[in-house]
Amino acid sequence: MLHVAIVDTKKINIIRAEKFVKNFNAGASIFFVGNIRKNNNNKNVTGITYDSFNKLVIKIFKKIYGEGIKKFRLKKAKVFIEHAKGYVPLGKPSIIIAVSCKHRSEAYQLSRYLIEQIKIRAPIWKKEYYKNQKSEWLKGTSIKVK
Repeated sequence: MLHVAIVDTKKINIIRAEKFVKNFNAGASIFFVGNIRKNNNNKNVTGITYDSFNKLVIKIFKKIYGEGIKKFRLKKAKVFIEHAKGYVPLGKPSIIIAVSCKHRSEAYQLSRYLIEQIKIRAPIWKKEYYKNQKSEWLKGTSIKVK
């Protein structure tokens, strides 16, 4: 079972993730929350604006989920993925990934696979804002065409 969405920064919420992945047949639930950190590349960050091609991001989230389920041979995993779009201030979440599986090793593997693949493959762009009032779009990962 899967839930994926691009949401307004004020709507990203771990409680929804917890409710979605709750599963009495699962022995483990993993929650990954990506927050805006204070320092990146020796610059004092005050926030990040995220922009995305929503339709393609959702398609890629679903594809990554399917690949992860197949790779780890999972049958009853529940996955919740939401990524913020818009301005996210320092310390606030930009992405939530929640996974429930029968065993903890499966939940850890799938959760790690999802975030690593999202970082590489999803067309989500970041503009960092700094304490010195400057800002810049960050260099992303090039999309590899097969």
